[in-house]
Amino acid sequence: MDKQQEKKPLLILTGPTAVGKSALSVALAKRINGEIISADSMQVYRGMDIGSAKISEAEMDGVPHHLIDVLEPDEHFDVTLFQKLAVRAANEIWQKGRIPIVAGGTGFYIQALVYDIDFNDRASDGELRAELEKRALQIGLEALHAELAAIDPESAAAIPAGNVKRVIRAIEFYRLTGEKISAHNAAQRERVSPYRFRYFVLTDERSKLYERIDRRVDRMMEQGLVEEVGRLMEQGVKLTDTSMQGLGYREIYRYLQGDFSLEEAVRLIKQNTRHFAKRQLTWFRRERDVIWLPWQEYDYDQERVLKTIIDRIGKI
Repeated sequence: MDKQQEKKPLLILTGPTAVGKSALSVALAKRINGEIISADSMQVYRGMDIGSAKISEAEMDGVPHHLIDVLEPDEHFDVTLFQKLAVRAANEIWQKGRIPIVAGGTGFYIQALVYDIDFNDRASDGELRAELEKRALQIGLEALHAELAAIDPESAAAIPAGNVKRVIRAIEFYRLTGEKISAHNAAQRERVSPYRFRYFVLTDERSKLYERIDRRVDRMMEQGLVEEVGRLMEQGVKLTDTSMQGLGYREIYRYLQGDFSLEEAVRLIKQNTRHFAKRQLTWFRRERDVIWLPWQEYDYDQERVLKTIIDRIGKI
Protein backbone atom coordinates (compact mmCIF):
# COMPACT_ATOMS: atom_id res chain seq x y z
CA MET A 1 0.00 0.00 0.00
CA ASP A 2 1.41 3.41 -0.96
CA LYS A 3 1.59 6.30 1.46
CA GLN A 4 -1.48 7.99 -0.02
CA GLN A 5 -3.61 4.88 0.53
CA GLU A 6 -2.41 4.68 4.13
CA LYS A 7 -4.01 8.05 4.82
CA LYS A 8 -7.53 8.14 6.26
CA PRO A 9 -10.42 9.43 4.11
CA LEU A 10 -11.98 12.84 4.71
CA LEU A 11 -14.65 14.64 2.68
CA ILE A 12 -15.31 18.38 2.68
CA LEU A 13 -18.64 19.84 1.55
CA THR A 14 -18.60 23.59 1.85
CA GLY A 15 -19.75 26.76 0.12
CA PRO A 16 -21.23 30.17 0.91
CA THR A 17 -23.95 30.64 3.49
CA ALA A 18 -27.50 29.63 2.45
CA VAL A 19 -26.31 27.68 -0.62
CA GLY A 20 -27.83 24.39 0.57
CA LYS A 21 -24.93 22.53 2.21
CA SER A 22 -26.87 20.97 5.10
CA ALA A 23 -29.44 19.04 3.05
CA LEU A 24 -26.85 17.89 0.53
CA SER A 25 -24.44 16.71 3.24
CA VAL A 26 -27.17 14.61 4.87
CA ALA A 27 -28.09 13.03 1.52
CA LEU A 28 -24.39 12.31 0.85
CA ALA A 29 -23.84 10.78 4.30
CA LYS A 30 -26.73 8.38 3.76
CA ARG A 31 -25.25 7.24 0.44
CA ILE A 32 -21.69 6.61 1.61
CA ASN A 33 -22.10 5.56 5.26
CA GLY A 34 -20.85 8.90 6.51
CA GLU A 35 -21.20 11.08 9.58
CA ILE A 36 -21.09 14.87 9.59
CA ILE A 37 -18.68 17.17 11.40
CA SER A 38 -20.04 20.72 11.51
CA ALA A 39 -17.56 23.40 10.42
CA ASP A 40 -19.76 26.25 11.62
CA SER A 41 -18.57 28.73 14.21
CA MET A 42 -22.07 29.37 15.63
CA GLN A 43 -23.88 26.03 15.54
CA VAL A 44 -21.44 24.86 18.20
CA TYR A 45 -23.40 26.92 20.76
CA ARG A 46 -26.42 25.68 22.69
CA GLY A 47 -29.51 27.88 22.53
CA MET A 48 -28.40 29.59 19.33
CA ASP A 49 -30.64 27.83 16.85
CA ILE A 50 -32.47 30.41 14.77
CA GLY A 51 -29.67 32.85 13.94
CA SER A 52 -27.21 30.05 13.15
CA ALA A 53 -29.72 28.25 10.88
CA LYS A 54 -28.91 25.18 12.95
CA ILE A 55 -29.91 21.88 11.40
CA SER A 56 -32.85 20.30 13.23
CA GLU A 57 -33.08 16.70 14.38
CA ALA A 58 -35.70 16.04 11.70
CA GLU A 59 -33.40 17.47 9.01
CA MET A 60 -30.53 15.27 10.24
CA ASP A 61 -32.71 12.30 9.22
CA GLY A 62 -30.83 9.90 11.46
CA VAL A 63 -27.34 10.94 10.32
CA PRO A 64 -25.03 11.58 13.32
CA HIS A 65 -23.75 15.17 13.53
CA HIS A 66 -20.73 16.29 15.56
CA LEU A 67 -19.72 19.70 16.98
CA ILE A 68 -23.29 20.94 17.32
CA ASP A 69 -24.57 22.14 20.73
CA VAL A 70 -21.30 21.45 22.56
CA LEU A 71 -20.59 24.86 24.16
CA GLU A 72 -22.47 27.46 26.18
CA PRO A 73 -22.89 30.91 24.54
CA ASP A 74 -20.49 32.58 26.98
CA GLU A 75 -17.66 30.14 26.18
CA HIS A 76 -14.86 30.99 23.77
CA PHE A 77 -14.61 29.08 20.49
CA ASP A 78 -11.84 29.48 17.95
CA VAL A 79 -10.02 27.64 15.20
CA THR A 80 -7.64 25.82 17.53
CA LEU A 81 -10.49 24.38 19.59
CA PHE A 82 -12.37 23.48 16.42
CA GLN A 83 -9.33 21.65 15.09
CA LYS A 84 -8.97 19.67 18.32
CA LEU A 85 -12.66 18.71 18.52
CA ALA A 86 -12.91 17.92 14.80
CA VAL A 87 -9.90 15.58 14.87
CA ARG A 88 -11.41 13.79 17.87
CA ALA A 89 -14.74 13.44 16.07
CA ALA A 90 -13.08 12.20 12.87
CA ASN A 91 -11.23 9.52 14.83
CA GLU A 92 -14.49 8.35 16.38
CA ILE A 93 -16.08 8.15 12.93
CA TRP A 94 -13.17 6.22 11.40
CA GLN A 95 -13.25 3.76 14.30
CA LYS A 96 -16.84 2.91 13.32
CA GLY A 97 -15.72 2.24 9.76
CA ARG A 98 -17.50 5.32 8.46
CA ILE A 99 -16.38 8.39 6.50
CA PRO A 100 -16.26 11.86 8.10
CA ILE A 101 -17.93 14.60 6.05
CA VAL A 102 -16.92 18.11 7.13
CA ALA A 103 -19.87 20.35 6.27
CA GLY A 104 -20.04 24.08 6.89
CA GLY A 105 -18.91 27.42 5.59
CA THR A 106 -16.02 28.45 7.84
CA GLY A 107 -13.13 28.10 5.41
CA PHE A 108 -10.44 28.91 7.96
CA TYR A 109 -11.63 26.04 10.18
CA ILE A 110 -11.71 23.63 7.24
CA GLN A 111 -8.20 24.60 6.18
CA ALA A 112 -6.93 24.06 9.72
CA LEU A 113 -8.31 20.53 9.77
CA VAL A 114 -7.44 19.45 6.23
CA TYR A 115 -3.82 20.60 6.40
CA ASP A 116 -3.30 20.00 10.13
CA ILE A 117 -2.14 23.59 10.54
CA ASP A 118 0.06 24.41 13.52
CA PHE A 119 -1.28 27.55 15.19
CA ASN A 120 1.70 27.91 17.48
CA ASP A 121 -0.16 27.82 20.79
CA ARG A 122 2.89 29.37 22.45
CA ALA A 123 2.00 32.61 20.68
CA SER A 124 -0.92 33.20 23.01
CA ASP A 125 -1.16 35.27 26.15
CA GLY A 126 -4.31 35.59 28.25
CA GLU A 127 -3.35 38.93 29.76
CA LEU A 128 -2.53 40.48 26.39
CA ARG A 129 -5.78 39.16 24.91
CA ALA A 130 -7.77 40.62 27.81
CA GLU A 131 -5.97 43.94 27.32
CA LEU A 132 -6.86 43.96 23.60
CA GLU A 133 -10.49 43.03 24.33
CA LYS A 134 -10.69 45.97 26.74
CA ARG A 135 -9.08 48.22 24.15
CA ALA A 136 -11.67 47.16 21.56
CA LEU A 137 -14.42 48.38 23.89
CA GLN A 138 -12.60 51.64 24.56
CA ILE A 139 -11.65 52.71 21.04
CA GLY A 140 -14.13 50.72 18.92
CA LEU A 141 -13.76 47.93 16.39
CA GLU A 142 -12.87 50.14 13.43
CA ALA A 143 -10.01 51.81 15.31
CA LEU A 144 -8.66 48.44 16.49
CA HIS A 145 -8.88 47.16 12.91
CA ALA A 146 -6.86 50.20 11.79
CA GLU A 147 -4.15 49.22 14.28
CA LEU A 148 -4.03 45.77 12.70
CA ALA A 149 -3.80 47.32 9.22
CA ALA A 150 -0.72 49.25 10.32
CA ILE A 151 1.19 46.12 11.36
CA ASP A 152 -0.31 43.46 9.06
CA PRO A 153 -2.19 44.91 6.06
CA GLU A 154 -2.69 41.45 4.52
CA SER A 155 -4.57 40.21 7.60
CA ALA A 156 -6.55 43.46 7.83
CA ALA A 157 -7.68 43.00 4.21
CA ALA A 158 -8.85 39.45 4.94
CA ILE A 159 -10.47 40.04 8.35
CA PRO A 160 -13.49 42.37 8.64
CA ALA A 161 -13.48 44.85 11.50
CA GLY A 162 -16.58 43.18 12.97
CA ASN A 163 -14.72 39.91 13.53
CA VAL A 164 -13.14 41.20 16.73
CA LYS A 165 -11.81 37.82 17.89
CA ARG A 166 -9.71 37.36 14.72
CA VAL A 167 -8.55 41.00 14.74
CA ILE A 168 -7.40 40.59 18.33
CA ARG A 169 -5.76 37.24 17.57
CA ALA A 170 -3.78 38.75 14.68
CA ILE A 171 -2.55 41.68 16.79
CA GLU A 172 -1.76 39.34 19.70
CA PHE A 173 0.26 37.04 17.42
CA TYR A 174 2.30 39.95 16.04
CA ARG A 175 2.95 41.40 19.50
CA LEU A 176 4.19 38.06 20.84
CA THR A 177 6.20 36.77 17.88
CA GLY A 178 7.12 39.80 15.77
CA GLU A 179 5.74 37.84 12.81
CA LYS A 180 2.63 38.65 10.80
CA ILE A 181 -0.03 36.00 11.30
CA SER A 182 -0.81 36.31 7.56
CA ALA A 183 2.75 35.19 6.75
CA HIS A 184 2.54 32.37 9.29
CA ASN A 185 -0.76 31.15 7.85
CA ALA A 186 0.54 31.39 4.28
CA ALA A 187 3.44 29.12 5.21
CA GLN A 188 1.07 26.71 6.91
CA ARG A 189 -1.11 26.53 3.77
CA GLU A 190 1.81 24.89 1.96
CA ARG A 191 1.60 21.89 4.27
CA VAL A 192 0.70 18.47 2.85
CA SER A 193 -2.57 17.06 4.15
CA PRO A 194 -2.36 13.96 6.35
CA TYR A 195 -5.67 12.80 4.84
CA ARG A 196 -6.99 11.41 1.57
CA PHE A 197 -9.52 14.16 1.03
CA ARG A 198 -11.93 15.54 -1.53
CA TYR A 199 -12.82 19.22 -1.17
CA PHE A 200 -16.19 20.12 -2.73
CA VAL A 201 -17.51 23.69 -2.92
CA LEU A 202 -21.20 24.14 -3.67
CA THR A 203 -21.98 27.45 -5.38
CA ASP A 204 -24.77 29.27 -7.20
CA GLU A 205 -25.35 32.36 -9.30
CA ARG A 206 -24.87 35.43 -7.14
CA SER A 207 -28.39 36.78 -7.67
CA LYS A 208 -29.99 33.49 -6.62
CA LEU A 209 -27.69 33.17 -3.62
CA TYR A 210 -28.53 36.69 -2.46
CA GLU A 211 -32.27 35.96 -2.87
CA ARG A 212 -31.88 32.88 -0.67
CA ILE A 213 -29.97 34.90 1.93
CA ASP A 214 -32.74 37.51 2.08
CA ARG A 215 -35.43 34.81 2.40
CA ARG A 216 -33.46 33.07 5.14
CA VAL A 217 -33.13 36.29 7.15
CA ASP A 218 -36.86 36.99 6.79
CA ARG A 219 -37.59 33.43 7.98
CA MET A 220 -35.28 33.88 10.99
CA MET A 221 -37.18 36.99 11.99
CA GLU A 222 -40.49 35.14 11.69
CA GLN A 223 -39.12 32.26 13.77
CA GLY A 224 -38.19 34.58 16.62
CA LEU A 225 -34.57 35.72 16.25
CA VAL A 226 -35.25 38.83 18.37
CA GLU A 227 -36.61 36.68 21.19
CA GLU A 228 -33.65 34.28 20.92
CA VAL A 229 -31.12 37.10 21.26
CA GLY A 230 -33.15 38.60 24.10
CA ARG A 231 -32.95 35.32 26.02
CA LEU A 232 -29.18 35.20 25.49
CA MET A 233 -28.85 38.75 26.84
CA GLU A 234 -30.90 37.78 29.90
CA GLN A 235 -28.48 34.88 30.45
CA GLY A 236 -25.64 37.40 30.66
CA VAL A 237 -24.11 36.88 27.21
CA LYS A 238 -22.17 40.02 26.22
CA LEU A 239 -21.77 41.65 22.83
CA THR A 240 -18.02 41.00 23.06
CA ASP A 241 -18.49 37.23 23.57
CA THR A 242 -17.42 35.05 20.67
CA SER A 243 -20.96 33.78 20.17
CA MET A 244 -22.28 37.30 19.56
CA GLN A 245 -19.91 37.84 16.63
CA GLY A 246 -22.20 35.67 14.51
CA LEU A 247 -24.21 37.27 11.72
CA GLY A 248 -27.67 38.20 12.92
CA TYR A 249 -26.75 38.02 16.57
CA ARG A 250 -24.62 41.15 16.84
CA GLU A 251 -27.10 43.22 14.78
CA ILE A 252 -30.13 42.16 16.85
CA TYR A 253 -28.16 42.58 20.08
CA ARG A 254 -27.39 46.17 19.09
CA TYR A 255 -31.05 46.74 18.16
CA LEU A 256 -32.08 45.53 21.62
CA GLN A 257 -29.49 47.91 23.10
CA GLY A 258 -31.24 50.74 21.27
CA ASP A 259 -28.46 51.44 18.78
CA PHE A 260 -30.82 51.39 15.79
CA SER A 261 -34.30 50.33 14.64
CA LEU A 262 -35.40 46.76 13.93
CA GLU A 263 -35.78 47.65 10.25
CA GLU A 264 -32.17 48.84 10.14
CA ALA A 265 -31.02 45.71 11.99
CA VAL A 266 -32.67 43.46 9.40
CA ARG A 267 -31.19 45.51 6.56
CA LEU A 268 -27.73 45.18 8.11
CA ILE A 269 -28.09 41.42 8.61
CA LYS A 270 -28.94 40.94 4.94
CA GLN A 271 -26.16 43.26 3.78
CA ASN A 272 -23.52 41.77 6.09
CA THR A 273 -24.54 38.21 5.16
CA ARG A 274 -24.18 38.98 1.45
CA HIS A 275 -20.73 40.46 2.11
CA PHE A 276 -19.84 37.37 4.13
CA ALA A 277 -20.90 35.04 1.30
CA LYS A 278 -18.69 37.02 -1.07
CA ARG A 279 -15.71 36.69 1.30
CA GLN A 280 -16.36 32.96 1.65
CA LEU A 281 -16.17 32.48 -2.13
CA THR A 282 -12.97 34.52 -2.27
CA TRP A 283 -11.48 32.23 0.39
CA PHE A 284 -12.46 29.02 -1.42
CA ARG A 285 -10.99 30.29 -4.69
CA ARG A 286 -7.61 30.55 -2.95
CA GLU A 287 -7.70 26.97 -1.71
CA ARG A 288 -5.92 24.10 -3.43
CA ASP A 289 -7.54 20.93 -4.80
CA VAL A 290 -11.07 22.34 -4.80
CA ILE A 291 -13.86 20.70 -6.83
CA TRP A 292 -16.53 23.26 -7.70
CA LEU A 293 -20.21 22.29 -7.85
CA PRO A 294 -22.30 25.13 -9.36
CA TRP A 295 -25.99 24.35 -8.78
CA GLN A 296 -27.01 25.96 -12.07
CA GLU A 297 -24.85 23.53 -14.05
CA TYR A 298 -26.85 20.66 -12.55
CA ASP A 299 -30.24 22.34 -13.10
CA TYR A 300 -30.62 22.43 -9.29
CA ASP A 301 -31.03 18.64 -9.29
CA GLN A 302 -29.63 17.23 -6.04
CA GLU A 303 -29.37 13.72 -7.46
CA ARG A 304 -27.11 14.91 -10.26
CA VAL A 305 -24.88 16.77 -7.82
CA LEU A 306 -24.67 13.70 -5.59
CA LYS A 307 -23.71 11.52 -8.54
CA THR A 308 -20.84 13.87 -9.42
CA ILE A 309 -19.62 13.89 -5.82
CA ILE A 310 -19.71 10.10 -5.55
CA ASP A 311 -17.98 9.72 -8.93
CA ARG A 312 -15.23 12.14 -7.86
CA ILE A 313 -14.80 10.41 -4.50
CA GLY A 314 -13.97 7.20 -6.32
CA LYS A 315 -12.41 4.69 -3.96
CA ILE A 316 -11.48 7.13 -1.27
